[in-house]
Amino acid sequence: MTIDAGTGDGRSVLAAAAREPGALVIGLDADAPSMAEASRRAARPPRKGGAANALFVVAAAERIPAELRGLAATVTVRFPWASLLRGCLGREPAVAAGLAEMLAPGGELVLLLAPAERDRLAGLPVEPSAIAAAARSAFEPLGLELIEGRPASDAEVRASGSTWAKRLLGRNGSAAGSTPIAASTPIAGATALAAALPGAEVRSAATGAFRRVVLVRFRCPGGRDDAGANGPVDPRRWGRPDGGPAGPSGR
Repeated sequence: MTIDAGTGDGRSVLAAAAREPGALVIGLDADAPSMAEASRRAARPPRKGGAANALFVVAAAERIPAELRGLAATVTVRFPWASLLRGCLGREPAVAAGLAEMLAPGGELVLLLAPAERDRLAGLPVEPSAIAAAARSAFEPLGLELIEGRPASDAEVRASGSTWAKRLLGRNGSAAGSTPIAASTPIAGATALAAALPGAEVRSAATGAFRRVVLVRFRCPGGRDDAGANGPVDPRRWGRPDGGPAGPSGR
């Protein structure tokens, strides 16, 4: 099962469902109208382009339905904004906890992040190294393991199927010579890593403005490769340092 959090218009869900007809792909967003057209398309008969393996759920990341907890092999967050972006960057812990709660043991959280100074993000990081460091600080305390943090390639941005990706892609800047942030790489500070992670750049065809796209991947421990004395991790018990359940943000 794949869950696309903050799916927006749901086009990426329909594309993923078409690529993997044997997999269940769920789009999650708090805004029901934005998903309405994709939901109607998914409900069509297969001969008319329907996708029986695509579903859409109206819910905020910080208020995940109990039925989705601990089930996803992959959770994706592509070009988030507002509270979802803040959650991915460590500013709204309840959002980060909600994303983590959906992962099955051994599952992966995949983030495509592209905040820019022109977005007026009230202090959120915009340099690639700082973006990766902030994401790490958001999810490692929840028990997730960093796999990699690096500039996203042009192909990865396009493959996301996101409407935002289509808007952003004009041409891809060079990320040659950049050094991925591996799980073993300590993040001492954003400034120290700025040269190591320059970030791939995409340009909006509409505005001509450039922004850097960073891919960050985490893994939930507790799968077959992590069998040990402690047993599998129960993602439903993440959210607070004392192991208690995550609650809603109260908004």
